[in-house]
Amino acid sequence: MSNLPSSQNPEADLDVSLMEKVARGDHEAFEKIVQRHRYAVVGTVAKMLGSHSEAEDIAQQVFLRLWKSAGRYQPTAKFTTFLFTITRNLVFNETRRKSRRSEQSLEEQADEWHQQFREKEHSQPDARLLELELRDAVNRAIASLPEKQRMAVVLRRHEKMSYEDIAAILGISVSAVKSQLFRARTTLREMLGKFLGASSAPAEND
Repeated sequence: MSNLPSSQNPEADLDVSLMEKVARGDHEAFEKIVQRHRYAVVGTVAKMLGSHSEAEDIAQQVFLRLWKSAGRYQPTAKFTTFLFTITRNLVFNETRRKSRRSEQSLEEQADEWHQQFREKEHSQPDARLLELELRDAVNRAIASLPEKQRMAVVLRRHEKMSYEDIAAILGISVSAVKSQLFRARTTLREMLGKFLGASSAPAEND
């Protein structure tokens, strides 16, 4: 039984308790951890890579690495920070592998997406379809950001993490996290300006 004091957060306390069991080789506790956090990991990976087809494979690698490294987990740290640091490492490895391939410039991507958007707008002027097209463009724009900017945006926008947690996951200061988010927002405004008809893009909830 854990002797750690309660964190006043039952969900976090449960993760700590489960990880203590996982560190002792408890497969049932590991399955519970996977069930509790699989959706968040898959979603984060998909948004980072811009591909749902690869997300499941990378997520499996994340949880395999979590199992192997459970003994190194320190209960004084947030479990989600530990988990998403593993996620970050695997996603960054994958994006660096992909970066060896030739890529379009941001301007070329923006022009291509704008053309696709205009074609859809004229051929299928249904509001719902246009919304889906714009959402796809936003996701693709986020996926094209430098890896730290992209991770910061995904964790802040989709996982609702604090600046402090993001800083711990990325291994940078809180001020650096804010700088990464500012740069990301600037780039997204430039890329999506043609879609939106103004200098606006999905804002972070500061």
